[in-house]
Amino acid sequence: MNEDRNQDRTPKQQARQKHPDEWHQDLNPNHLAGQNIGRESEERERADMTAFHLRKRGYDLGGLDDNDLKQVPVLAEGTRLQQGATYVNLADPEPREFKATGNVTAEAGDAYAPKDKVPYEVWNRLIGEPKPGQ
Repeated sequence: MNEDRNQDRTPKQQARQKHPDEWHQDLNPNHLAGQNIGRESEERERADMTAFHLRKRGYDLGGLDDNDLKQVPVLAEGTRLQQGATYVNLADPEPREFKATGNVTAEAGDAYAPKDKVPYEVWNRLIGEPKPGQ
């Protein structure tokens, strides 16, 4: 009964293979890289490091206390940023939020924090734009 329920659905445009098999890997070495379809990557779901760890390494993260910094996950090296998502690179001298493109990957020396994983009060203080009452 459930075997036929997806029969009429066509794959998303991004998932279609547009080149012959023998050339597909050459023409699309990172097929779907940076696309926001399907499940999130394991690297993004797992936060091994936070802004608290950065402070311990000597980064100046302003007047945030340790409890606030522990709520700010930092992407691991090699993690691809989600296309269109908002981030801040805490390694920059003046951190500013930006929208990522699909070709950005966290490299050594970067400290990208994703906005969607940080409480908004902490985010505002992190980027230097505290709102009244924060």
